[in-house]
Amino acid sequence: MTPVNPPPLDRTSPPQRTDAWRQPAACLSEGVRVRVLRAVHGDQRAAAELLPRLTERQLTGIDPLPTAPAELAPALLREYRAEIRALPDDTRLLLLLAAADQYPVSTDAFLRAVIAARLDTRCLDAAEAAGIAHAGAGGVAFRDAWTRIAAYETGTPADRRDVHRLLARVLRGEGETPSRSWHRGAGALGPSGRLSAELSAAADRAADTGRLSVARTLAERAAALCPDPAGQRRLTARAADCAWRSGDGDRARRLAATAADDALSGVLALRAGNATEAFDALLIGAGTATPTTSDRGTLPSVPSVPSVPPLTPPTPATHLLARATEAAIYTGDLRRLREAARVAGRLGVVAPGTLGGLVAAFDGRYADARDLLKAAAGRCGPGGDPTVLIHAAIAALLLGDHTRAATATARAAASARARGTPVTVPQAMEFRAYADFWTGRPRAGEAAATDALWQAHATGQDNGACHLQAALAMFAALTGDADVCRERAATARSYALARGLGLPAALAQWALAFLDLSSGRFAAAAARLRALAAFGPGHGHRAIRHLATPHYVEAAVRTGDTRVARVAHADYDRWAGTVLSPDDLALSARCRALLAPGEEAVDHYRTALDLHSRGTRDFERARTELLFGSALRRLRRRTEARDRLHSALEAFDSFGAPHCATQARTELRALGTPAAPARTVPDSPTVTLTAQQLLVARMAADGATNREIAARLALSPRTIDHHLRGVFTRLGIRSRIELVRLLAESDEPESG
Repeated sequence: MTPVNPPPLDRTSPPQRTDAWRQPAACLSEGVRVRVLRAVHGDQRAAAELLPRLTERQLTGIDPLPTAPAELAPALLREYRAEIRALPDDTRLLLLLAAADQYPVSTDAFLRAVIAARLDTRCLDAAEAAGIAHAGAGGVAFRDAWTRIAAYETGTPADRRDVHRLLARVLRGEGETPSRSWHRGAGALGPSGRLSAELSAAADRAADTGRLSVARTLAERAAALCPDPAGQRRLTARAADCAWRSGDGDRARRLAATAADDALSGVLALRAGNATEAFDALLIGAGTATPTTSDRGTLPSVPSVPSVPPLTPPTPATHLLARATEAAIYTGDLRRLREAARVAGRLGVVAPGTLGGLVAAFDGRYADARDLLKAAAGRCGPGGDPTVLIHAAIAALLLGDHTRAATATARAAASARARGTPVTVPQAMEFRAYADFWTGRPRAGEAAATDALWQAHATGQDNGACHLQAALAMFAALTGDADVCRERAATARSYALARGLGLPAALAQWALAFLDLSSGRFAAAAARLRALAAFGPGHGHRAIRHLATPHYVEAAVRTGDTRVARVAHADYDRWAGTVLSPDDLALSARCRALLAPGEEAVDHYRTALDLHSRGTRDFERARTELLFGSALRRLRRRTEARDRLHSALEAFDSFGAPHCATQARTELRALGTPAAPARTVPDSPTVTLTAQQLLVARMAADGATNREIAARLALSPRTIDHHLRGVFTRLGIRSRIELVRLLAESDEPESG
């Protein structure tokens, strides 16, 4: 029987509404708000009861939320238990049996157990009459998740053990060993080394087949039955790992604290805590982990170093080094990157290519960096380990290969889903956003990043959510939505500065600078981009400073600061000449054109456009045409200037970048040429609206209030109101009723 409660990341069933939840929820951060609703199975009555019970640290996301039902909504549970106690004994027994079959592991054995025990299912009529549950062809469907929990908890401990033993007896089919082991363990009276070992083996089988939620439950029960304290910690750590990878961040953090597992705590801190502290914990874990045969590569072996035996099964050192590298990347801390590289050398393991490549690049050893990053980027085959694929994407981004980066992130997300590890999906999408931005796919990138933002919050990855907020600020800058850009950037920077996250802080700063640059505020853009040089934990990032160099050169030249612009370009040109990425070479040629006088610039612009034709950064190609057209206008080469500017204008319109399109129109008017009017509004909202506007429009058409939409998208109600005004203006409508009609018409399949 399929369990009634939705899967962890399902958002199809609307939560029960209550005004008691809405007002206090508005004061929560988006991450806590999403996790609260997940914890209470989307029931807003339970959410309203939970909020006053949370500590200040839980309300701010520092400490994990409760996970036990009795801690989440005790009053609601008491009410539901009273309903169930009013039913006849035989009815309660059937409900207990059905609940045990569904919660917390779905075992699909209810009907077999009913037949084996010769129970009369007609007793369920009383539950159906009370609106508590009803019987169907597949078994019992409860009114909601809380009713099912109440049905289970209403049973006495003895009755619960009896139904679990009954279910265990009928689970004899092929592949039902984990389910049978679960019920055997749940029916145990007390600690049992034999049952604990059986549950541990069942947890391994469940994890191997991608059923991580089941594996977590089995490992947690195995720990409860284990008579050995060291074994309890080991099994609890395994349960925490399964909980984390399956997307249950709060439970993972609670279990990891119980197990005192430094390595796992480091992984959790990387995604939701202070990145600097996460790095230290991960590096300690890597230093104490025993490398497996697969860890070792061509590096010379080193003498073994005495280490403290880990409480969990030895985690490959390369995995922990990969996570430590990610922590160092998030902080932008070069010293810690070098430290991780030293640990890799001491252990004699092959470090992630991004680690050695970044260290070499930041040290100015560009040829070494190129070779190491190319090796890492080459590991992007289908079906690979998601972590390896994400590192391949990062390496490809640094090399300017956005096609490979997009492929690697897509494969990382697909591999994570196939392995049952949804926690990795938003991690991949963080870096997919860079490729979408550079290649001029703001609508698709914004939609994907918005969805990934929800997943990051739902799985307890607030650091990743911060990075995605910064990416969404960048998309808003590209599409000219200044209010959203500033709000997203402010949210990202505020969080990043508190957690030592240099990468999202720098990306958010770059987004604000690009908004200034595309709006003609060149001095402000130059000042913001100059601040990226102050790299360090929570402030800036060398990689972002490097990627933003072409924009900095443009802003600096426009303000007359050519000396600093030449220094910045010289380093960028050396990197471009080493990696030989057509896009990087094109942008370097564009910088050279901006710095060149008069006619000399023309040849550099032509070189840049020729290189752009072999690359993938379509948006930057359009900006190069805009700058080239402007230079040609000043040289009075009107015909070619007009052609270049019209081409840039057409591209900006197709990308949905109105600020840049306005710059192109201004240049055309300066030529005395009638600029093409802004693109007329097409009939289809899916074409007319930006991804963010379309998302807001669909939610509004579904009946959500501005405040509810704001809560879902991590924006303010004022920004949602701004979006809806823009939607109505673009579509030429005045009411939500017209919006519902237009969206319904656009969703109808074409005939013929």
